[in-house]
Amino acid sequence: MTDRILTVTQLNDYVAAILNGDPMLRALKVQGEISGFKRHSSGHLYFMLKDENAVIRCVMFRSAALTLRFAPQDGMHVIVDGYASLYTRDGQFQLYAQAMQKEGEGELYKRFLLLKARLEAMGYFDAARKRPIPALPRCVGVITSPTGAAVQDIIEIIRRRFPSMDIQFCPAQVQGTGAAEDIADAVRRMNGAKRASVLIVGRGGGSIEDLWAFNEPAVVKAIYESTIPVVSAVGHETDFTLADFTADLRAPTPSAAAELCVPEYAVLLQRADELASVRLPRAMLRSVAVKRERVELLLRARGFSLAGHNVSILRERLKTQTQKLSRLPAQLLREQRNALQGTLNRLASLSPGAVLARGFAIVSDAEGRLLGEAGELSKDMEILLRMRDGTARARIEDVAIGNNPPERSRP
Repeated sequence: MTDRILTVTQLNDYVAAILNGDPMLRALKVQGEISGFKRHSSGHLYFMLKDENAVIRCVMFRSAALTLRFAPQDGMHVIVDGYASLYTRDGQFQLYAQAMQKEGEGELYKRFLLLKARLEAMGYFDAARKRPIPALPRCVGVITSPTGAAVQDIIEIIRRRFPSMDIQFCPAQVQGTGAAEDIADAVRRMNGAKRASVLIVGRGGGSIEDLWAFNEPAVVKAIYESTIPVVSAVGHETDFTLADFTADLRAPTPSAAAELCVPEYAVLLQRADELASVRLPRAMLRSVAVKRERVELLLRARGFSLAGHNVSILRERLKTQTQKLSRLPAQLLREQRNALQGTLNRLASLSPGAVLARGFAIVSDAEGRLLGEAGELSKDMEILLRMRDGTARARIEDVAIGNNPPERSRP
């Protein structure tokens, strides 16, 4: 027994040195359930990691916490990478977390990388095959969950930017068993309908498990084979799926996808007006000035002093071209105005009011949800018909899919 007396600080420093010198404790993977989770204003995370028989105190500093792809919370089963040591001030043995993943997420990420490598080798992600998104689509197709916030955000933004834009919504399950097949089928049905000019395929944010349907080969293949350009809008800006790599364009969020696909109506009109009233005449004047300057340079060249008779010829050409150019702005302005009027007429024909005026009707269910396919109807279902001069309520007697009309009900 030693007679040496240690201070508390010396004892804790000694124990910490022993722990820090153990290579096993410097690189740990610890599995457990989060308990007592707290996020400090500094950005540091404090929590307990427990199993059936024990618990250990954990801290994750802000720099490491910023790398997390999910929000930790009590009850979540995780795997923590880090090292164990003694916090000498409190004499507290604790785990210093440097990385964290949900239990099972590591295997999913490995599967993601394997699928990505295989599909990339098959050419699914080739940049050369990606098509541009139309500047002014005639119809925007939307494939997402009918109950999520994503569909509401997309429709709201499209209506704000371009009120008369035609929207074709195809609901699909975006999470869980069968979601991948449902999304792929929706993409194929949209292509079969040939109504939309561009497709927005996506959902709101979530964990890697929540977004996994958009990594399935069935969805990737359907997007790859789509004849309609596809904008992938899955999760948040930091989320990436294989659908993102396959699509013609990736949007960081569903809201951003709507903004990328639909121009602002007011901006289009402003640009057309600017082109017709300012930019076109200005460009014509610049063209005349450039041609005049070129002719004057030729006139001052030494060769013309030896062939003076060519000067008169060139002057006549200059005069003729100047007269032609002076008439060009008015002619081109008329052409641009006619083109602009044609565009405005086409935009007006796309409005719901113009469609109704041609004898069509808009069909929705009792809750006001738009119905675009016979498959969405069922017998005895109450529907609302919106026509040019009013609305009517009706009840479905029978439904037939295809070109054959339903049989008339017998009394």
